[in-house]
Amino acid sequence: MNRRVAIVGAPSSIGIRPYDSGEMRHLDGAPGVFRQLGLPERLNAVEFGDVVPPAYRDYERSPGRVRNEAEVAAYSASLADRVASAGADDRFVVLIGGDCSIVLGGLLGANRAAGGAVGLAYVDGHADFATPEESRTGSAASMCLAMAVGRGDTPLAHLCDQPLVLEEHVALIGRRDAGQSYGHDALAASRILDIPGADLSTRGFGAAAAECLSRIASPDVRGFWIHLDADVLNPVDMPAVDSPEPGGPIVVEIAELLEPLVQHRAALGIEITIYDPKLDPDRSAALRLVELLETVSR
Repeated sequence: MNRRVAIVGAPSSIGIRPYDSGEMRHLDGAPGVFRQLGLPERLNAVEFGDVVPPAYRDYERSPGRVRNEAEVAAYSASLADRVASAGADDRFVVLIGGDCSIVLGGLLGANRAAGGAVGLAYVDGHADFATPEESRTGSAASMCLAMAVGRGDTPLAHLCDQPLVLEEHVALIGRRDAGQSYGHDALAASRILDIPGADLSTRGFGAAAAECLSRIASPDVRGFWIHLDADVLNPVDMPAVDSPEPGGPIVVEIAELLEPLVQHRAALGIEITIYDPKLDPDRSAALRLVELLETVSR
């Protein structure tokens, strides 16, 4: 990559429900693990530090509402400020989380850095397209793509005067969540480009990347943001996630998909989410993710 890389940490678990035991999930430890494994040095990156989230409040969900709704909104605004600063002077931002709700702050900051509308590549094992009424968990992480395009009765779907990204500028890639409550009917009726995981191997990862770019790097946008949820990967390669789905691509295949996106001149940044250090005692899964980011950023 012929651009400087800037790293921002998002050590947050406020957008996801606790473990079944009631303990808060350990996704907030991920940025520290990635740094311990040398991610900034591997990417020759400028450090912009961590954005510390508010305290977790909603251990019990309020019916029909998003857990920690006000806290996620405030955190998204703080993340946006840091991402916009990190993305100045044409730097490529690597936002390391954290739960999937950090995509809201990433997109908000990317819009500011770009000075206009942006596209979104949403690479994830789940659609995350539920509304608060549809979500079984109340986790913002299960609704954040819906909220990014302005869907749902929650302030998180209206963080600015217009949606953070328009449906026609979104590509959803890799989901393997058939039969789950992630807003699939609304997704099918939307203008989002949906390439489920079952279609990736038949289309080819390079071809899927090209189709994605035709949507997210169109002349109508000023750049695009990349969301990478570690649960898009096959659990054989990535067991350290909280909602693994059977099958899916291995690391080398996801690299083939991501590299053309990351290397594209219009790419503003990438965020990585849902890696849980508690489920990775030997840090082997974290090392795979660090090596993946290094590979696609060369």
